[in-house]
Amino acid sequence: MTASESVIPNNLDAFFMGFTANRQFKEKPRMVKAAKDMHYFAADNGRAILDGSAGLWCVHAGHCRQPIVDAISAAAGELDYGPTFNFGHPKVFELATRVTDLAGENFTHMFFGNSGSEAVESALKIAIGYHQARGEGSRTRLIGRERAYHGVNFGGMSVGGLVKNREGFGPGLPGVAHLRHTHLPGQNKFTRGEVEHGVELAEDLERLVGLHGAQTIAAVIVEPFAGSTGVLPPPIGYLKRLREICDKHGILLIFDEVITGFGRLGTPFAEQYFGVTPDMITCAKGLTNAAVPMGGVIMGPHIYNAFMSGPSHVNELFHGYTYAGHPLAAAAGLATLDVYRDEGLFERVDALTDLWADTMHALKDAPYVTDIRTIGLVAAIDLEGEAGAPGKRGFEAGCKAFEEQDTMVRIAADSIILSPPFIISENQIDELATNVRATLEAL
Repeated sequence: MTASESVIPNNLDAFFMGFTANRQFKEKPRMVKAAKDMHYFAADNGRAILDGSAGLWCVHAGHCRQPIVDAISAAAGELDYGPTFNFGHPKVFELATRVTDLAGENFTHMFFGNSGSEAVESALKIAIGYHQARGEGSRTRLIGRERAYHGVNFGGMSVGGLVKNREGFGPGLPGVAHLRHTHLPGQNKFTRGEVEHGVELAEDLERLVGLHGAQTIAAVIVEPFAGSTGVLPPPIGYLKRLREICDKHGILLIFDEVITGFGRLGTPFAEQYFGVTPDMITCAKGLTNAAVPMGGVIMGPHIYNAFMSGPSHVNELFHGYTYAGHPLAAAAGLATLDVYRDEGLFERVDALTDLWADTMHALKDAPYVTDIRTIGLVAAIDLEGEAGAPGKRGFEAGCKAFEEQDTMVRIAADSIILSPPFIISENQIDELATNVRATLEAL
């Protein structure tokens, strides 16, 4: 890519941007026009921007990878759209088989949607429907966790635990409860992988069972590590204990792996990394390398089979999306899985984990840094906030990284979040850390 004239539109007013300070952005836009491998290219002058966040946690294999581009192009000229209500097309069935195989022998079926938010919404409905199909219709209560992010639809918002995502949109779904979050900064500091303290917080689920009654609870949904809130790895043994309590009381356990799925921890899914098997897994992002929107719910045979009753001509699940299993998305998904396999990208993440952690934790002495957490190919760098202006220092760090250090990072309040594509080189890991340090020194 070479620099060229600006391609920023003259009028930015019409687009109401989500999760964005619209007025600030439109006054000084941070806009990209192209991407390739580890870099975006700025829309104003074509300068290369090192992608330290894989877009939004989602471009695992790097940008504009030719095998994926070719697969999408071929699919567009062959089958532009194929319905999956009472009809089908071959690629989506092939993709479902390959994803469930990747998830392991405990998973046999997959339901498709178009995003992580839709995947979560589908999993919650399937959980309630599962219990109804088994004659336990009283199990409608859903349990999430504080500081969790499960998308922005009403179900995901309700089980989620991010205050700003909830407070402006009414009470949400009824019958939702929350576990306490696992972030204990006074006990777990500058950590790598699972944290030492906090396994006892899993007992919160027993407390909620005692309060509401197991016969009212359909499912518990958690992120294996909380991502969007600032990367909160679980305490050692925490997920295993949740699984035990769910089994004891007949409650389904859902892992939201929209962020962790497809290699972010060096294994296909986080359930393999942590050695804990949920009943359902939600996924999206890395499923198609973000080239075409797609999400899904991966489930065990007990979930699917619970719905397979009654006359064979009657719909078993009254839920679905027009674009679910879209031909272009299915083609992108198959090509993406090929790239992961052929280039050994999950294994590459595993091999880079120690170097990544060492490099990120070396930022401990950088200005304003109060804590660093790493797990897999992810890091969170907490910054000391400005008095009376929470989030302001983090926001300024994100802007300066883009404008002055040619680096894209993600910001969560006063934390810098790093989750680069899996193709990042050792030199680029060092470059990313160097640019973050320079950003903090310039604040």
